[in-house]
Amino acid sequence: MDRPTIRLRDSLRREVVPFTPLEPDHVRMYLCGPTVYDRAHLGNARNVILFDVLARLMRHDYARVTYVRNVTDVDDKINARAAETGRDIRDITEETLGWFHDDMAALGNLAPDVEPRATEYIPQMIEMIEGLIASGNAYEAEGHVLFAVGSYDGYGKLSGRSLDDMIAGARVEVAPYKRDSMDFVLWKPSDDGTPGWDSPWGRGRPGWHIECSAMSKALLGTSFDIHGGGNDLLFPHHENERAQSCCADPGAGFAQIWLHNEMLLVEGRKMSKSLGNFFTVRDLLDQGVPGEVIRFVFLSTHYSKPMDWTEAKAREAEGILRKWRELATEGGTPDSSVLKMLRDDVNTPGVIAELHRIAKTGDGATLAASAGLLGLLVPEMGAWAEAQPGGIVEAVLEARTTARAEKDWARADALRDALVAAGVVVTDGKGAGWEAGPGFDPSKLEGVV
Repeated sequence: MDRPTIRLRDSLRREVVPFTPLEPDHVRMYLCGPTVYDRAHLGNARNVILFDVLARLMRHDYARVTYVRNVTDVDDKINARAAETGRDIRDITEETLGWFHDDMAALGNLAPDVEPRATEYIPQMIEMIEGLIASGNAYEAEGHVLFAVGSYDGYGKLSGRSLDDMIAGARVEVAPYKRDSMDFVLWKPSDDGTPGWDSPWGRGRPGWHIECSAMSKALLGTSFDIHGGGNDLLFPHHENERAQSCCADPGAGFAQIWLHNEMLLVEGRKMSKSLGNFFTVRDLLDQGVPGEVIRFVFLSTHYSKPMDWTEAKAREAEGILRKWRELATEGGTPDSSVLKMLRDDVNTPGVIAELHRIAKTGDGATLAASAGLLGLLVPEMGAWAEAQPGGIVEAVLEARTTARAEKDWARADALRDALVAAGVVVTDGKGAGWEAGPGFDPSKLEGVV
């Protein structure tokens, strides 16, 4: 049968290309996951949401999907956190991974099919490094093993950087044991206070880049369909990953499509602690912003464009989702226009526009099924909307109706202003009705009557 074509933006070819899995009816995807030493910040959630929506689409269109998202649980940042806190590394990584799981689930993300930890694949990393040494693509020096960048002609093609650009932007570590300043570490020695494993080059630990190459090969093969992450990983991480994997298995091709999402802004500015606009996912959840609302705001911007998180967008998203949840019913199937938008480079803003159109028709079943492809309006994400305390709104409306009947216009206007401030949209007619608008917060009505 003819299968609808999915098109995706490939960072290597720098264009949107048709997608066909290497193995018929089996899509294999790899996403670079968290380094578990701290809470996930807001930007960390963007590629998780993107790949979650992509996996939902692939599962709709294909019989089998294997979605792998790794966990980096051996890293110098983790070692530094352990040294500064005096805590055990395993305790830190277990706690932080638990936080990550909780926060990503709160945003409506399904678990990946496989979640490998780097520490579980040390033998595969050592084997890959041995092969790279044997092929002349890597060399040992003073207890380190380094990848020889000059041995791979394709280096720089993924990120599109010249050698001079890469040297200027990579914060290259100058070390006397390097043959070339761009050569990067595959294995490094560990002291007594640092995690380490026995290897042909002495007790040590892997470099960051080799971890993903070894895990993706072990779980998805030497060639697979989609590899992704934030665009901050394009260089050097993904460039280095591609180089060592292509050299370890010449001709295999590694990832068919490289998918990268753009950066996150907060109120129009780059997120940073110095600007006071640095948020973790947990910060927003603890402030009472529902996970579904956060997800909606993320999906309102195409993944290939910078996304600006603003409080105004969150308020608007909350109002929209409340209205849609009142309308949504079970038993529908996704609208064809929604599937068309998703297949066109995961065009989530286009999907949301279609959902507005469907909502206007009053077809709650199609609305719910279509939104479900984005992970929206699913029952498990709806507790926040069900907790809508309409009683206090009704009480204020009743008091306003009484004031109007008694021609106490000042009182009636004050009550209406209070309702507006709480995000309540009053519909006057034969009796006053209401609906939740953007920024609906009934707690603001407490004490009004």
